[in-house]
Amino acid sequence: MTLTPTTTITRTPARKPALIAGFTAPQGFGDATLRDKREDAIELLGGVPDPGVLPAEELAAATARVLSRPGLPSLQYSRTEGISPLREWIAAREGVPVERIIITNGGFHGLSLGIQSVVERGDLVAVDNPIFPLFLRGLQLSGAQTLPVTVGARGIDVDELEDKLRGGARPTALYTVPDFHNPSQGTLPAVARTRLVGLAKEYGFVVLADNPYRELWYEGGPESVDAFNVSDHVIHINTFTKTLGPGLRLGWLVAPERLLPDLVALRSRQDSHSSTLVQAVVGEALTADPGLFDATLGRARELYRTRAAALIAALDREAPGAFDSVLPGGGLFLWPRLRDAGVDPDLLAAAASAEGVEYQRGSFFASGPGTDSDRHLRFAFGDVSVPRLEEAAARLGRALKSL
Repeated sequence: MTLTPTTTITRTPARKPALIAGFTAPQGFGDATLRDKREDAIELLGGVPDPGVLPAEELAAATARVLSRPGLPSLQYSRTEGISPLREWIAAREGVPVERIIITNGGFHGLSLGIQSVVERGDLVAVDNPIFPLFLRGLQLSGAQTLPVTVGARGIDVDELEDKLRGGARPTALYTVPDFHNPSQGTLPAVARTRLVGLAKEYGFVVLADNPYRELWYEGGPESVDAFNVSDHVIHINTFTKTLGPGLRLGWLVAPERLLPDLVALRSRQDSHSSTLVQAVVGEALTADPGLFDATLGRARELYRTRAAALIAALDREAPGAFDSVLPGGGLFLWPRLRDAGVDPDLLAAAASAEGVEYQRGSFFASGPGTDSDRHLRFAFGDVSVPRLEEAAARLGRALKSL
C-alpha cells in the first residue's frame, strides 16, 4: 500500500491480558494513600515510620564507606539469595542458618514470592478476617479463592480454622499477621503459633507469616517466633520497612529448606536480586555498629507507644463515650470501635474528611462476613506528632457532632 499525506490507518486497540483487565483500582491503600495532600489535612492513613527515629546519619556514613571500596562491588550484580554481611546479620537475629535467608524488595515482595511458590491458580487460601488488604491484591495474581478466618485480640482464631479444616476445607496456604495485627492490633500467643504450625503439617498447607511489626513491641518483648522458624510448613516474612524506612525496599524471607530451590528459581526468573547497593549499605550500617538496630528500635517503641496513648486519651476527651479503644501492645495502628450503632461509618468518614482528618474505614479490611469491621476505624499514628493527633481527635469529635 502506498501512503499519502491523507491516508488514515485504523488501528485496533491493544487487548489487555485477562489478568491485567481484572485489576481494580485500590481503595485507600498503596498508591491511593500517596495522592496530593490537602494543605490542612491530618492523615492517619498508612503505617509510616517517623523520620525522626530513622538512622539517616548512620546510613549516609555507611553509604560513603561502601562506595569508597575498590572495584565498587556494591554497584555490581550479586546473588539471588542476597549478599554478606546482611544475610548473616539477619540469620543470627532469626536464629536460623544463613542458607535459609532470601533477601527481598520489602515485605510485599516476600508475600508475592510466597504466593507464587506454593499457590496454584484457583487454589484455596485461608486468610485473616479482617485482613491487610494489599495481600488480597497480591493474591489476584494467582486467581486463588479465599477462606476467611476470624482475627481478634489474640490473633487468628486457630479453633475456627481447625473447625473449617475438619469440615473439609483444604487450603494450600494460610496468610496471617501474627504480631500486632494490621488492622486489629492482636498478637497470636506462642501456644497458638505451635497449634497453627501443627495444623499446617497435619493438613499440608504453608503458613505465610507476615511479620513487619514484630520488633515494634512497646513493653515486655515480642512473642517467640521459634515455632515458625523451625517449621518446614512456614514462610516467615519480614522487612526493614517499619524500622529503617520503606524507601529502602528491603526485606527477607526465612524459608523452609524444602522450598528454597523453588524460591530461588522463581526469583531468578523475575528481578534476579535486590539492589546490591542497598543491601551493602544496610549490612555495613548494622555490622559496623552492632547496637544501632536495637537503639533505633528503642527510640521508635517509646515514640509510638506515647503516640498511641495520646491518641486514645484525645479520643476519650474530644468524643467521650464514642469509641471502644484498647492500647496496642506494639505496632503502628489503633482500631477503635464505634459504640453507637446509629452512627453511619461512611457518613462519619465523609464528615471527618470535611473537617480535615483522613483515616481508613474498617469496611476496607473485611475479607468476608462475620466480623464487625465496618464499625471500626483504623488510625495510623507512626508519623503524626502528638499535637497533630490531638487536633485530629478534635476534628473527629466535631465530625461526630455534625451527624
